[in-house]
Amino acid sequence: MDEPEHSISQFDSHRSDTHGQPVTGGPSENEPGTSGDDDLNDLVHETAASEASLVRLQTRAAQRARGANGRFIRVAPELGTDDDTGDLPDDRFLDREISWLQFNERVLQLAGDPLIPLLERTRYLAIFASNLDEFFMVRVAGLKRRIATGLAVRSASGLEPREVLDEISHAAHELMQVHAKVFQRHIRPALVDQGICIVRPSEWTDADRVHLNDLFRSQIYPVLTPLAVDPAHPFPYISGLSLNLAVILINPKTEREHFARVKVPPLLPRLIQLPTGENDDKLYDARFVAIEDVMAEHLQFLFPGMEVREHFTFRVTRNEDLEVEEDDAENLLTALEKELTRRRFGPPVRLEVADDMDDHVMDLLVRELGVRDDEVYRLPEPLDLRGLNAVADLDRSELRWPPYVATAHPELAPVERAAQSDVMAAMRAGDILLHHPYDSFATSVQAFLEQAAADPQVLAIKQTLYRTSGDSPIIDSLIDAAEAGKQVLAVVEIKARFDEQNNISWARKLERAGVHVVYGMVGLKTHAKLCLVVRNEGGQMRRYAHVGTGNYNPKTARLYEDLGLLTCDPDVGEDLSRLFNQLSGMAPRSKFKRLLVAPRSVRSGLLEQIERTVAAAESGRAASVQIKVNSLVDEQIIDACYRASQAGVEVDIWVRGICAMRPGVEGLSEGIRVRSILGRFLEHSRVFRFTVEGEDDVTFIGSADMMHRNLDRRVEALVRIAAPKQLESLAGLLDEGMSPDTSSWHLNPNGSWQRHHLDAEGNPLRDLQADLLATYAKRKRKARRR
Repeated sequence: MDEPEHSISQFDSHRSDTHGQPVTGGPSENEPGTSGDDDLNDLVHETAASEASLVRLQTRAAQRARGANGRFIRVAPELGTDDDTGDLPDDRFLDREISWLQFNERVLQLAGDPLIPLLERTRYLAIFASNLDEFFMVRVAGLKRRIATGLAVRSASGLEPREVLDEISHAAHELMQVHAKVFQRHIRPALVDQGICIVRPSEWTDADRVHLNDLFRSQIYPVLTPLAVDPAHPFPYISGLSLNLAVILINPKTEREHFARVKVPPLLPRLIQLPTGENDDKLYDARFVAIEDVMAEHLQFLFPGMEVREHFTFRVTRNEDLEVEEDDAENLLTALEKELTRRRFGPPVRLEVADDMDDHVMDLLVRELGVRDDEVYRLPEPLDLRGLNAVADLDRSELRWPPYVATAHPELAPVERAAQSDVMAAMRAGDILLHHPYDSFATSVQAFLEQAAADPQVLAIKQTLYRTSGDSPIIDSLIDAAEAGKQVLAVVEIKARFDEQNNISWARKLERAGVHVVYGMVGLKTHAKLCLVVRNEGGQMRRYAHVGTGNYNPKTARLYEDLGLLTCDPDVGEDLSRLFNQLSGMAPRSKFKRLLVAPRSVRSGLLEQIERTVAAAESGRAASVQIKVNSLVDEQIIDACYRASQAGVEVDIWVRGICAMRPGVEGLSEGIRVRSILGRFLEHSRVFRFTVEGEDDVTFIGSADMMHRNLDRRVEALVRIAAPKQLESLAGLLDEGMSPDTSSWHLNPNGSWQRHHLDAEGNPLRDLQADLLATYAKRKRKARRR
């Protein structure tokens, strides 16, 4: 959910006309991009019902009074006392958990959009499933743990913890049913129309059976471990997210019934592609079988002498959040490894079962796993649609987004095509603002580190690493620099959720190469995206820096939208030197010039800027606040925006995921607009812009979302943008994202999200990401002509 990451007319529960009013009912037969069939209209109503359920929950939350000193409400000292929120209504916050489910519903809506290429829609189904898995493993599991330990309290939205849990269950049941129906009724038939099939055993040909029988005997059967349940064999442990077969066996001699469990091997492909015939003229067709179907058809090999009466698939989700004591930082690595081992034994929080499972088998699983009835999800097979990634990976260019190649930033474009630009020379000419994936990561950030590692004048490199790939050239560059005798510091966040094991592996790899590896500050995750290079230039030390919004990961840099600043500005260099000294040593009182650093100054610095716009508006000057983040939950920031709106400041919020702010409420937030954009790339950058008539714009970019964890429990860094051209570029980006001509979702006062994607004639509104791709391609053509 940190994380990789990333609506439609017929599928959108809240379509709108050109005036932004909800359109009830399904799409018309004449509307572009809609089929008008009965199943599709049924699905529209089902999606609308799930969205209505989420809205009802937000409304119920709003009706609950919240204590003035609720656990999640803290008042900034510089803004006064508890009286600062006394004039704000108690129902001003939306529930964060429900807001997240609404975000994932928007992902699901993308899967139903006929204007999106088919394999990309298939990918969105897999993303929805993966997102929801993590939500249950972390958010639901954490809420259950707090309830069990008596630590859970009423949330800022006004809901009691048990109420939140119950409503999550209700909404998740509906969303998962819709998710399954999107696949069964729409994506699967559309794939078949394109010659892409997931075939069930009843559809196998004789040739298929011969091939799969050989495959089972040679590759699947050797790794299977059937586990029986009887007095001598207790009910087996079911690992989290594993897919399993529940098998009912009959002993022909005693006619007694027995239960057995067979785990689907997680290291084998979930979907197996069948070979095409030698004379098949449909070269690009693809037929897949689910591995659990292959196993089910060969159960007699696992239980010889027994009658296989029934078999059903099921899947368990467990609490997989980590709890690590950090008081002894030297042993953090060892403690984390032990906790990773314990993670797989967390208590179950969800049980997914095939919808045809017999009640007595269900009762056995519920009893043995210790789950409640409302934690059981009956779904049509196949379960676990993450496996659709294998289908989405097919090489069918006509069913995918048009290919694109990231371009080198104009300031980093080499004079000769075969040459590589000197990144540090370009930085000496001025700050460089990067916008990934449109600007190439390889020719900018990656090249910066590679050149620094090879440059004999470079004396030191300091780098934060939160998530990166195991084969990352970033890691290779740090190792090369250390082996060349440079001082190399890597601040590694080994607690990056679900990347812990990977981070431990390459942290040790760095240590073996002589890199100084530290694990940040006790009690804080290091989430800041920073790189500092120190170079000897004629006896003078010059510092080169990169401050970004995204991870140093070349793979995700092609999929995530992020911003980064390359600069050799002395103030930024000094700021980073002080911050790295904080992270690796003892420097608790450091002050910064162009940086805001959490947990000390990000919230207070942004609140100061918001209050500046309030003072300007109250004096009769025009002022605005524009914020682009992944999530907006922090109550102090939200309350400050409410006060700004009440003072006449225009407040624009561009959020990808969770938003607890309630815009457009009379007397509270009439001047606040909230938009969300989802698309080909995962919108990941964070931008904060504050304008006051007659004063210079103040704009920051950086790593921090507006959540408690980012502002209180992480090391985050925002850098102030100084160059006028870059300020203008960021202002244009924010204005385009909020424009009524741009396709986006709008958040309504009642907590519902409305999709605005068609103009008055029913034509699609502007796709911001597609426009940016075209703009950067045009820039590349101009550079070639030069």
